[in-house]
Amino acid sequence: MASLQLRRESSMDQQESPRSPEAKLGMKVEDLWGVQEPKLSPNEKLNACFESIPVSAFPLAPQGIEIKSDASLAEAVQILAQNKILSAPVVDVNAPDDATWIDRYIGIVEFAGIAIWILQQSEPPSPRSPSSPSGTYFAVSINGMTSAVGLGTLGPEDASITSGDFFEALTSSKFYKNTKVVRDISGTFRWAPFLALQKSNSFLTMLLLLSKYKMKSVPVVDLGDGKINNIITQSAVIHMLAECTGFHWFESWGTKKLLEIGLPTMSPKEIIKYECRIWALSGSNCLAFLAIFPIAFLQLNLLFSKRYVSESLFVYQVHEDQPVLQAFKLMRKNRIGGVPVVESGGKKAIGNISLRDVQFLLTAPEIYRDYRSITAKNFLIAVKNYLEKHDKRSPMLSGTVTCKRDKTIKELIQTLDSEKIHRMYVVDDDGNLEGVITLRDIISRLVHEPHGYFGDFFDGVLPLPENCRV
Repeated sequence: MASLQLRRESSMDQQESPRSPEAKLGMKVEDLWGVQEPKLSPNEKLNACFESIPVSAFPLAPQGIEIKSDASLAEAVQILAQNKILSAPVVDVNAPDDATWIDRYIGIVEFAGIAIWILQQSEPPSPRSPSSPSGTYFAVSINGMTSAVGLGTLGPEDASITSGDFFEALTSSKFYKNTKVVRDISGTFRWAPFLALQKSNSFLTMLLLLSKYKMKSVPVVDLGDGKINNIITQSAVIHMLAECTGFHWFESWGTKKLLEIGLPTMSPKEIIKYECRIWALSGSNCLAFLAIFPIAFLQLNLLFSKRYVSESLFVYQVHEDQPVLQAFKLMRKNRIGGVPVVESGGKKAIGNISLRDVQFLLTAPEIYRDYRSITAKNFLIAVKNYLEKHDKRSPMLSGTVTCKRDKTIKELIQTLDSEKIHRMYVVDDDGNLEGVITLRDIISRLVHEPHGYFGDFFDGVLPLPENCRV
């Protein structure tokens, strides 16, 4: 009773003077929480609260960085790396000054997409892969879901072994420096560049897109306006939740332990090693499909995501003595954002490699200068040394952040937010891996999709190509 009273007093203090824009938003949820029907379950109450709040209430992100459509791939990499961001909208340089957002923006370029493009260059061409006039491959990302668009092959066939040689050859080549972000793909398809939300759309819609529908970011726009009003990311939602401690609605959910909300959704015996594959479409067959039907794949991805499968179901991993390029290939083939690096012959994680870490191999040649075959362990050591000299505040210097199953969702959120990381590995008492929890996993436990909620929401936004049989 005393604990409940303390939380109520804390909530009242926040209502009088919210400590941040996110806490102010949490106060709106608190007000709605108090007037919901008593017969509703806590989860149904949260759904009702978030359905009543428009996305326009979400705090605005800092002034966004944009990349021009005539920028080279090398320039795009530098812009993302220098601004310490994972993605940026691509602006059509040929769009008129009075263009609406749908004509002004072409898409989103992100490190995940660039990493996939790089990996395609490290592999020998397949006779079944479709060819294109430019003879290259490139990857574009739509709200964090990456599709390969036909563009060729570069680099030695044994690039997975001689990683240093490959990246040195790639980054110094005219091909890498001259490849345009958009020029070679602009004719492949024409549709709305973002699955954007209007300001009047609800928080519930946004949260579902960021979780069940696997989007990493959701642009918010005003119809007819020429600019994106806001971009809401998974990380921004986690930060909002971290600022809502003390509110009744958050405490009723956040004080539950991971096991109570079904995270991670696996047992120790279900840890699957890196050789596993969960996608039927893989290798050259997948690339061929994506190159021909990039939008069809996006719809197929949304279809599959209706049977939401958490990344925490599997722990793909690489051993410390394996080539680092193998880690990136593993992520591409299994459509995951990161993998733990485990000690040889064991299950203890010594580090983490994510898709965005490919930036170090593209912008910092000293990372691979002393290695011809960069192992995962060598990569972690080299990146740490580099960051200690250039960015001492980087989250990567914190080491591997882990937790146990008895941690509460509130503690997990606070750690993810303070450490600025996107996933946390769950370990047992001996430090052995038991699972992984991502930002998307957490958001997916906050809300659920009511039956028939989206209706025809995706109709017309994701048009299938006329010749697509999906």
